[in-house]
Amino acid sequence: MTKPWRILSLPPIAEEVVRGLFEPLGEAAEVAFPQARERAALLDAAAGADIVIGDFSGQLALDAEAVAAAPRLAFVQMPSVGTDSIDVAALTAAGVPVANAAGFNARGVAEWAVGASFALCRHLAMADRGVRAGGWPQLDVIARRPREIHTQRVGIVGFGAIGAEAARLFAALGCAVSYWTRRRRPEAAARYRELDDLLASSDILVLALPLTDETRGLIGPERLALLPDKALLVNVARGGIVPDDAVIDALESGRLAGAALDVFDEEPLPKDHPLRSHEDVLLSPHTAGASIQSQLNLVSLVRDNVTAAVQGREVQNVVNGMNPHVRRR
Repeated sequence: MTKPWRILSLPPIAEEVVRGLFEPLGEAAEVAFPQARERAALLDAAAGADIVIGDFSGQLALDAEAVAAAPRLAFVQMPSVGTDSIDVAALTAAGVPVANAAGFNARGVAEWAVGASFALCRHLAMADRGVRAGGWPQLDVIARRPREIHTQRVGIVGFGAIGAEAARLFAALGCAVSYWTRRRRPEAAARYRELDDLLASSDILVLALPLTDETRGLIGPERLALLPDKALLVNVARGGIVPDDAVIDALESGRLAGAALDVFDEEPLPKDHPLRSHEDVLLSPHTAGASIQSQLNLVSLVRDNVTAAVQGREVQNVVNGMNPHVRRR
């Protein structure tokens, strides 16, 4: 009798959810979990794993050491679009295909980017805080020159599923939308601009690209200085693409009039971080894609892809160029 595939699911996805997803596989697969959300427990559990469902929070990183500790590993499924919490190069060198969850939260994240832009344009968070504190900041809001979003030039950095959907939504509101990505999209319903030109012509700059060695620090102080005065920044990508310190400096200089940040250099954001007390920053705990619709999409995608691996069918969304037909070791 063929041994069942051993599926190791890392936190924070709840165990009962994962067990329910793969119950239909019956004896073809068994689901395992680390005994604790600790490094040693990960390394111990990895030794017997054929398939790993990664930790999207990055707390249990599947790095080169963990890959080396998993000689049977044949497939890694990330329950996220980003793969920065795993060592893709080490997995590729080991011959392990890696798949992400491309597109599962594109609409949710794009809607958050638009909603955050509305909040920045109309100073909603500042007004809310003032009223809750017992004030009536009507004149303060007016003095900040609130904007109607259709008058804003929107620049989107990155044009995958999230960037493309954000472009569509902003355009529907009447915004002039431009984009930059490493590979121009002839089919895009937005104007392509080179990166520096994009920044110089964006009243609202939306970051929607993955964190890689090439994109880390891509939007640093020099590029932020290219923005028009009083521009707005919306980051739904990853911390590190635009360093937190650079954002603070741009806010203090007046180059940025506001920023909406769902991601940060360090997560959770340290309690004493200056971004927490900045009046012109809208803060979010990395939940731009956490709509119920996105969560249902994610669960379905992870279930279908891991099931395909177990049943000998090709998996989808392989990001490291490996054969999508997963083979046991």
